[in-house]
Amino acid sequence: MEVENEAVEQELEVESNADEMSEEELDLDHLDQPNEGTETGEKGAVEGANPFEKKQRKKKSTIWEDMTIVKQPDGTLKVQCNHCKELFVKNPSGATSQHKRHLKNCLQKRLAVGEENQKRQQVLSFTEGPSDGITSITNFSYDHAKVRELAAHMVLVHEYPFSMLDHVVFNKFMKAVSPFYKKINRQTVKEDCVTAFMLEKRRLRNILKGANRISITTDLWKSGQKIQYMVVTGHFVDSDWVLQKRVLNFCNVPPPHTGVIIADALSKCFLEWGIENKVSTITVDNASYNDVCIRRVKEDFCLRKRLSIGGKIFHVRCCAHILNLLVQDGLNQIVDVIDVVREGIKYLKNSESRLNEFAKIKKQLQLPSRKLILDCPTRWNSTYLMLASALEFRDIFPRYGDIDPGFHYVPSEFEWMKVEEVCKFLGIFYEITNIISGSDYPTANLFLVELYRIKELLNEKALDFSDHIRFMAESMALKFDKYWGESNVLMSLGAILDPRYKMVLVNHTFPVIYGEVAAPRYIDEMRCILYDLYNEYVDAYISSHSEEPPREAGKRKHSEISSKSTQGAAKKLGVNVLTGKEKFQMIVSEIDKAPPEKSDLDVYLEEGRYVCDANANLDVLGWWKGERWRFPILSRLASDILAIPVTTVASESTFSAGGRIIDDRRASMSVETVQMLLCGNDWIRNLHGLKNKSREPLDVSESSTIEEIDLPDI
Repeated sequence: MEVENEAVEQELEVESNADEMSEEELDLDHLDQPNEGTETGEKGAVEGANPFEKKQRKKKSTIWEDMTIVKQPDGTLKVQCNHCKELFVKNPSGATSQHKRHLKNCLQKRLAVGEENQKRQQVLSFTEGPSDGITSITNFSYDHAKVRELAAHMVLVHEYPFSMLDHVVFNKFMKAVSPFYKKINRQTVKEDCVTAFMLEKRRLRNILKGANRISITTDLWKSGQKIQYMVVTGHFVDSDWVLQKRVLNFCNVPPPHTGVIIADALSKCFLEWGIENKVSTITVDNASYNDVCIRRVKEDFCLRKRLSIGGKIFHVRCCAHILNLLVQDGLNQIVDVIDVVREGIKYLKNSESRLNEFAKIKKQLQLPSRKLILDCPTRWNSTYLMLASALEFRDIFPRYGDIDPGFHYVPSEFEWMKVEEVCKFLGIFYEITNIISGSDYPTANLFLVELYRIKELLNEKALDFSDHIRFMAESMALKFDKYWGESNVLMSLGAILDPRYKMVLVNHTFPVIYGEVAAPRYIDEMRCILYDLYNEYVDAYISSHSEEPPREAGKRKHSEISSKSTQGAAKKLGVNVLTGKEKFQMIVSEIDKAPPEKSDLDVYLEEGRYVCDANANLDVLGWWKGERWRFPILSRLASDILAIPVTTVASESTFSAGGRIIDDRRASMSVETVQMLLCGNDWIRNLHGLKNKSREPLDVSESSTIEEIDLPDI
């Protein structure tokens, strides 16, 4: 009997799943197009039919809410009352009059309706208010469409597999939370994720329409599928003067990965999003194919005359990548010591018994640190962390070497001294990399002052008594002059538009960075570029305000008519009247027509710097938002410049998420599904205002390039 029941239950479950999949198939092509007859804004993008609602076949009669068609053993169809279970003949013509009469007098139905109303009155829902401790109480109503929508958001944000909603314990948990919960199968949640992806894509397209200019970061990454992906991330300032970052594309770029092919993929992305006339800069690393790519895209943009100041800031080289190359050249001077430390940590990591012995010695010496770090040789910051952590265990290495004859990785005291001096030297580079590697705040204004500190430090260490430090500084100085030996326009513009720095920082740092002889020329060049860029914004502002909007024109015309009507009586009497208000308006209009003596830029540069605490994190965009009425043109220029990122960290963070999503068990996913999951993850996070702490500044790159080795607790 139990076997027969299980077979029946499995058959019913298969039938219900088949019905659910057939009824829940979504035609998503229409979601990518804005609704006609609705608002094109963010709100209008989600109005209309809920795509997460299961499509139900419409019934012509209301009796089917309380009646069910059942099949009898002899094959005939009967209509059964859901309340009293009485059977009725199913009329071939579809007539339902007798069923209505029965439901009107069915006692069981009346009792059921009364109990249901009483139950609904007893079920309450507590909703959290805007502030802590304040809640509101409402009648509870289970909304399965909302549950499906949030389930899709959960899968996208937390990078869960689609099969999670099939897990037995998860469904038991949901049933315990709400007895009304209906199971959502794997195929349904996948379709709902695609639906959420398309809805957010349409919302993002509407947001991008309101952006003035958009800065792009892009990079290539090879997944565990051996497929090369390209990520395109857009950075812009929204209407609330908040810096926004969105992943626009995560697509497959087939080989060969030449600059021309990558440029074509970028152009297709811009056209798809409708931002081909809004892209102001592209930030990339120093790969040779990127130079060809940017040159090709720049030529296309020049044909449309969409580049500011002749494209001098269009190509932005990733400053973090340049710092990596610069420090790697310096680390090559002590590569022997680094190899000894690295191989020693590998030796310990490969055996649990070795780590136990190492931890015993640590406990005897009462050292607080509990982690060793193994680096990625291509990332200097991970090498720095490895050396800094190894320094804390410098006394353990020789003691462990005494008890393990196979441990040949004990640096000498002189080598440890080298490591200590190198860590002190590289500490400032590590802090600078952390500062400029953020993606949630402007970075274009932060790098010039740090670049000045790097150059000053290199000049100082070039005269150091230690040969290895001196050789490191000389090697790093050559790389510095290669990439930053000429004036960098973007970092200078960003610093000038920071009210804490203005031209004072440029005048102070340029002689150190470029030398006393070349500095005046670079300062004059930067001032000319700044005014040229400002004049472009002035021209754009004048052209956009040259034609008065029809609504404002109508208001002015109405006011003129009203004014004339009040003068009608005086004119009929032949009296020429000029009121004081009209005379003042004539004088003011003449003053307004005269060009201002000083532009916004002149006033801004002549004013003193904004003075604040040196360690305070000034919200630069917030400052310009407060000054936008005083500097209507310059504030817009500042927001566009400050939105430009100086690193490609935003792209690397997406690759980190890609490495987690495309694991060994999901390596067969299509490139379309991968794009939906990666882009959807970013968009839904922004929708809910979520920020992962592990994705702050450099933690992203570190998490994928270092291996932390926990010592056992002995």
